Formats: sequence, C-alpha cells, structure tokens
Amino acid sequence: MNIFLTGASGLVGSAFARAAARRGHRVTGTVGAFAGPLAGLTSKLPLDLANEVATTSAVLEAFPDAIVNCAAISVPAQCETHPALAQALNVALPALLARLAHHVSARFVHISSEQVFDGTQTSPYTPDDPPQPINLYARQKLDSERAVQAAAPDFAVTLRVPLLMGNSASAQRSHHERLFADWAAGRTPQLFTDEFRQPCTAENLAEVLLELCERTDLRGLFHWAGTELLSRHEIGRRIREHFKLTETQAPLQAGLRTANPEVMRKRQPCLALDYTALAAKLKTRPQSFAQQLEELQVPAPARAWYFKP
Repeated sequence: MNIFLTGASGLVGSAFARAAARRGHRVTGTVGAFAGPLAGLTSKLPLDLANEVATTSAVLEAFPDAIVNCAAISVPAQCETHPALAQALNVALPALLARLAHHVSARFVHISSEQVFDGTQTSPYTPDDPPQPINLYARQKLDSERAVQAAAPDFAVTLRVPLLMGNSASAQRSHHERLFADWAAGRTPQLFTDEFRQPCTAENLAEVLLELCERTDLRGLFHWAGTELLSRHEIGRRIREHFKLTETQAPLQAGLRTANPEVMRKRQPCLALDYTALAAKLKTRPQSFAQQLEELQVPAPARAWYFKP
C-alpha cells in the first residue's frame, strides 16, 4: 500500500511510519522543521502543510492508496497563542486532505481528540455522545471531524484518541518525556489528583491506524484508549516507580484542579472513552497501563541525569 502520512516526525506519526514499514507498506511522510532521521519512511518530504497549493501538489504527486493525518497543533495553550496557524493545521488541513482523498479514491484516516467532550459525564463517552468542547483546541477538533465527514463520507474514518504515551523522535513530545525534562532540570511538576485520563501509547495507536488503513469497510467515527482510567498524579507516580526513581530524585506536587478556576475553565475533569465498538472489530488490543510503561525509554536529553553515578 502507498501511504501519504502527515506529521511524520511527531509522536504518533513516527510510530505509524515504523508500524507501516514492518507490514511492507511504502510511506511518504511530511515533516516541518525536523531534520533528524525517521525510521520507516520510504520518502521524507519537507512540506508546509498550511500551504494548500503545496499540500495538494504533494498528495497528487504521491497518488496514495491511503492518507493518514497525524499533523496538528495538539497543545491547547499553543492553539490559544497561535490561533490562525492552529486553524490552518487542525481544521483546514484535514478538510483539504479529505477532499483530496475523495478525489483520488484513497482511504483517509484522521486523528481527533477526547477533548471534544467537557469531561463532566460519569460514564465513558461513546462516539454517539454529544460533544461539548470547552477550549479552542477542542472546538477545532470537532470542526475537523465534521469537515472530514462532509468531504469524504465513503473514504474517511476519524479516531478520537486520549492522552498519549510513548517515545517521540524529538524526545520532547510525550507525557513521560516532559516529566523527565522537569526532573532533570530540578523542577517539580504539579499533577492533579482530581483530573482523570485514559492513556494509550503511540505504538498501540499506530497499529490501530494501520488496521484502519487496511479495513476499508470501517468508516465514520470511533474511539480508542487504554484500559485504565487514572488521575494525572497517579500516571506520574507510576512512571516514577517504573523507572525506579525516588521521591527525592523525581518529586511530584499533588494538586487539585478544583483549586484553580482557570484550569477548571479550560481543562476537563474526566475524559474516559468507550472503545468497545472499535475493539470488537480489530486485531489490535487495548493495553493496560503496565503494558504501556514497558514501552517507555529514558529520553535522550535526560540520560546523563538518569544514569549519573
């Protein structure tokens, strides 16, 4: 299969490229400023994805069997700081890729987010539950879902995903990499005990995305996540424990989301996803958090600190 992949240098995109290569697929992967090596790519393509003409030309030149969109500005605070660029990458780009997928009759797999929900529901969110976005990033992701479905209903599948774990090409993108950066710099990260997420790894998600490329009978909107709902603080504590770090080496400050009105306004208390509809159709299985921890590596920038005598 010939696959056109956006965001190939990101946490999910790089994992997808490796997974696709293992299955013998050819992957043209777009990158922005990232200049390092990326395993799994047949071709690495520097491309400004905010440039509609250049993106269109690149897709038509590749004439792919499938398009996988892993590009986004996924940090809500960055969307607030750079709203025009976020709109271009989070909404305009997936809408364009969906139109191109329809034009070349290619499978289109688009990544959305758990954050389209407000996090107040007591049961896990299903794909049929009404979205209630509370920040700009969430609104953009919801807009992208609707644009993709409108442009390519016969070719597109959208997957809402949770907080992601894993080892990124830049060693700066995932949750444990950011924790290690804080600890190596002598900082104490604050993690909320009353904010809950259902993480999965980028590697596990990549296998799901690859199956969705191959399963053209699956269309529409689905959810994916790990098997456990954990507080942010518990996630950090278990990462510290997994790497055998002490509380002195790797301090964590337990905080309350409800004690910060600004956080309460922009961040959801509990984002649990019901993934059973998709899990029943795939070979890839959702992972426990213990399984996710086994995949994690000490990030390169923190290795000198971690392995010091």
